[in-house]
Amino acid sequence: MHTDDDAVAVRPPAQVPPPLVPGFRGLLTLAVGVVLVAALYFGREVFIPLVLAVLLSFVLGPVVNLLRRIKLGRVPSVIVAVLLALAVIGGIGALIGTQVAGLAGNLPQYQATVHKKFAGLQQGWLGEANRVLQKFNHQVHDATQKADAAGTAAVTGPAGDTPEAQLVRVQEPEVSPLTLARNVLGPIVEPLTTIGIVLVVVVFLLLQREDLRNRMIRLLGSSDLHRTTVAMDDAAGRLGTYFLAQLGMNAAFGFIIGVGLWLIGVPNPLLWGVFSALMRFVPYIGAFISALLPLALAAAVDPGWGMVIATAALFLVAEPLFGHVIEPLLYGHSTGLSPFAVVVSTLFWGFLWGPIGLILATPFTVCLVVLGRHVESLEFLDVLLGDRPPLTPIENFYQRMLAGDPDEVRDLAEAMLKERSLSSYYDEVALKGLQLAANDFGRGVVTPAQLENIRASSRSLVADFETHPDIEPDGEAKAFNPKETPSLAERAHPKNEAVPGHAPPPEALPEAWRGEAPVLCVAGRGPLDEASSAMLAQLLRKHGLGARVADHDAVSRDRIRDLDLNGVAMVCISYLDITGNPAHLRYLLERLRRRAPNVPVLVGLWPVGEKILTDAAIGRQVGADVYVSSLRDAVEACLKAARGEADRELAA
Repeated sequence: MHTDDDAVAVRPPAQVPPPLVPGFRGLLTLAVGVVLVAALYFGREVFIPLVLAVLLSFVLGPVVNLLRRIKLGRVPSVIVAVLLALAVIGGIGALIGTQVAGLAGNLPQYQATVHKKFAGLQQGWLGEANRVLQKFNHQVHDATQKADAAGTAAVTGPAGDTPEAQLVRVQEPEVSPLTLARNVLGPIVEPLTTIGIVLVVVVFLLLQREDLRNRMIRLLGSSDLHRTTVAMDDAAGRLGTYFLAQLGMNAAFGFIIGVGLWLIGVPNPLLWGVFSALMRFVPYIGAFISALLPLALAAAVDPGWGMVIATAALFLVAEPLFGHVIEPLLYGHSTGLSPFAVVVSTLFWGFLWGPIGLILATPFTVCLVVLGRHVESLEFLDVLLGDRPPLTPIENFYQRMLAGDPDEVRDLAEAMLKERSLSSYYDEVALKGLQLAANDFGRGVVTPAQLENIRASSRSLVADFETHPDIEPDGEAKAFNPKETPSLAERAHPKNEAVPGHAPPPEALPEAWRGEAPVLCVAGRGPLDEASSAMLAQLLRKHGLGARVADHDAVSRDRIRDLDLNGVAMVCISYLDITGNPAHLRYLLERLRRRAPNVPVLVGLWPVGEKILTDAAIGRQVGADVYVSSLRDAVEACLKAARGEADRELAA
C-alpha cells in the first residue's frame, strides 16, 4: 500500500567525490612562489632600496599634492618634497650621531656607579646565588681534573714524560692605507649610497606617478578597469593612511618618551626618543625593545633603583595607551590585517631582509591582502591574512551546530542580538544555517550522528532564548500594521526592520484564539523542519499567541485522525527545503482540510525563491491560505488573522 508521500520518488543518497590531487597548475604556483621567495632573499640588496623608495613616495605624495595646489608646479613640488625628506633624514642622522658621541664620552663616568651597584648586589641575594654557583663549579672542576689526571697517567706511562709546549707568535701584517680607508669609510658609504639611490628613485616615482599608474593598470588588467582601479585605489588608500598615521603616532610616541626620560633624568633623552619612534614601526615588540637601552642607562646612572622603575613604568604605560586606546580611536584597523598575519609577516620579512624587513612587514602584507580581496585566484591571501571573519555568521552557526557545540552558538547569537531582534537572528542566521545542514544531509555528507547533534543543539538554542524578548535592542516593538510589510531591500538589512507587533489583550481576542495553543506549528518532512517549527512557535508565544509543535509523523495518513485539533485557530507548516512539484504538501493540506475545514493554513517556505512563492498558479493548486518566506512574516500573518477575526466579531 502506497501513501501519498510516495508520490515523489525517493532519491538515493548522493555520493561525495573524493578530493582532487594537486594538478600541474597547483605545482606550478608552488614553484613560482618558491622562486619568488628565493629572489627576494638573494636580491635583497637591489629590492630594499626600491621598496623603500616606493614607500617613501607614498609618504611624500600628499606633500607633493599640497605644493601643487599652491601652484608650485610638478617638478619644483617634487624637488622641494624630496629636499624636505632629505633634510629630515639628515637631521635625524645628525641628532643620533651627536647623541651617540656624547653618550660614548660619558660612559666612563657611569662605570663607577655600575661597579658600586653590582657590589651591593653581590652582598645580597645575588652574591649568595653566585657563591652557590661557584661552589658547584669548583666541585665539577675538581671532578674533571681527577678524571683528566687518570687519563694522562694511562697515556704517558710510568715515566710521566710529556712533550714540552712550543711558544708560537703570530705577527699581524701591516695595514695598507687602502684597507684602512675601506674599514673606516665602508660603514658610512654604504648607508649613504642606499639613501642616494632611494632619493633618486623617489624623484622619478613622484614625477611619473600617473604614467606608472596607467602602466600598472595595463599590466594587471585593462580588460576590467573598474576592478583594477578599485584594487589600486584600495591599496594606495590603505598604505597611505597606514604610513601617515603610523608616522604621526610614532613621532608622538617618541616625543612622549623623550620628554618623559628628560623629566626622569635619563641622559640623552633625544636619542632614546628618536630610537623609540623608529623601533615602534616593528609591530608589538618594537617599543618594548627600545626600552632596554634606556633601562640599562638608568641603572648605570642612578645609584638606586628609582630611575629604573620610573623608566620601566613610562614604557609600560605609554605603549599600551598608544596601541590600544589612541590608535583605534584615530584610525582604527586601517590596515585590514589580523594580529596573526602581523606576527607571521614580521617573522617572514625579518628573516628575508633583516631589520628593514621588520619595518616593511606590515605594508607588504597589506598589499597582499588587497590583492586577495580583488583577485579571485589570490583570495586565499585575504582569508589567511585579512581581518575579516573567515566564516560568515551562517557558516559559523552551521559549523558549531555540526560539532555539537551549542554554548559557542549561543555566545555568537548573544553578540548578534545586541544589534538585532531575535526574529531577525532566526531568519537571517539560524534558518539559513539549518538549510545548509539540510542540503548537506541530502547530499549524503552529514552522518546520522551529526544530524542528531544539530537537532539537539537547535533544541538547546531555542530553549536558551525562551525568555529573550523579540524587540529591537534600541527600541520597543511596534504595533503590527499590514501596510508596513517590509520590502525585499529592507529585508537585506534586518536590523532596520520593525519586529512583529503584539496580539491584542486576551480579552480582546476572538473566542477561537483564547486557548492555550491556538496556533499549531506542523513540521515538514525534512530532517530539520521541526527545529524551524520550534522557532516559529517560540516567536508566536513572545507576541502573545499560544503555540505548540507537531512533528510530521503526527499528520501522516495513518495518524492524522488522532491529531488533537481542539482549540486550534490556525495551522502553520514549516519547510526548510522543498523542491520540484510539492505533491506531498498538497496531500498534507487535503488531510488537514478534511480534519479542520474552517481553520486557515499558513505554509512557511524558508528558502526564498521557491516556485510556490513566485508562481501564483502553483500556489493555488497546492491550496494554502498564506505563503511566507520568513518567520517574521509568519508571525505577522498570524497576528493579522487574529486581529481580523476580532474585527469581524465586533462588526457582527
